[in-house]
Amino acid sequence: MKCDCPSALDCVLRTTVDTVVTEQTVGDIGEFALIDAISKRLRAADPNMVSVGIGDDSAVVTAQGNNVVACVDMLTQGVHFRLDWSSGHDVGRKAAAQNLADIFAMGASPTALLVGLALPRTTPVAWVLDLADGLSQEAESVGVAVVGGDIVRSEHIAISVTALGQLEGRQPIMRSGAKPGDIVAIAGRLGFAAAGLLMLQRGFRSPRALVNAHRVPTPPYALAQAGRHAHAMIDVSDGLISDLGHIARASNVGIEISSNAFAIPDELASAAGAFSADAMDWILTGGEDHAFVATFADGLVVPSGWTIIGTVSDRGVGVWVDGQIRTGGGWDHFSDK
Repeated sequence: MKCDCPSALDCVLRTTVDTVVTEQTVGDIGEFALIDAISKRLRAADPNMVSVGIGDDSAVVTAQGNNVVACVDMLTQGVHFRLDWSSGHDVGRKAAAQNLADIFAMGASPTALLVGLALPRTTPVAWVLDLADGLSQEAESVGVAVVGGDIVRSEHIAISVTALGQLEGRQPIMRSGAKPGDIVAIAGRLGFAAAGLLMLQRGFRSPRALVNAHRVPTPPYALAQAGRHAHAMIDVSDGLISDLGHIARASNVGIEISSNAFAIPDELASAAGAFSADAMDWILTGGEDHAFVATFADGLVVPSGWTIIGTVSDRGVGVWVDGQIRTGGGWDHFSDK
């Protein structure tokens, strides 16, 4: 097969990297390195058809002259949910919410959901109908519907949701849009889902506010709409530090935040005290709350309901908390930590 590398040296380097990657397991390299490796192997999209591809919260695809925003997420039994912790309705709402949040993070309005469902033969029909009710409820909360999908047999339950949206003439809000001097702000709560997960892991079903946050996220969709003049925005699914890191790398900037900007809710403070945990760590690294974090031009009004937590700088690429560089933390599907 003819090599498409630009030079013999590039061909040698590519072969070396490919050999190293293919000899490792996904656990060896981690989720984001795996995504990067896969994206490098995929054919580049036609820029006349795809204006935003792999690397942001959603893709932006042109169809008949109009931009379509699309994203997909999966939930699997034993990783994202447990049947003894969450009802089918909970899982349905969670599956829809995490996809809808990605559409809103791009500055788009959702238009439809598609659902792929893998089920063991022993799955009760009642559980599946409860799941459908949850999907429908969350979709209807933003005025859209589930318009199709697929069901297959599997050893464990897995749900794949594809969300579609439209920009209505606006430009997409991308991770690469942050600029030095921008204000960094958040909308929504942080740390609740992580605290709730710990409660469930320890065998507790309360406090309800925390446990329910793990079962069903509540993205502040309306606040994301109010922030459509942001330079950059992201749905906080993997943890604030981790997701701010995505913006920092995509925008080639530094992001500096202050822990003093965060008020610790009573529920988090009480749970942290009871379980010898760090409430601020939950806020900074806990995932699955699906809050939004964005950067806004300094001098413009930050929307009501958003909380300013820091600024964008040109000191280097990374995330600083209280003047200290922060790496790691947050969720990685293939990390053993």
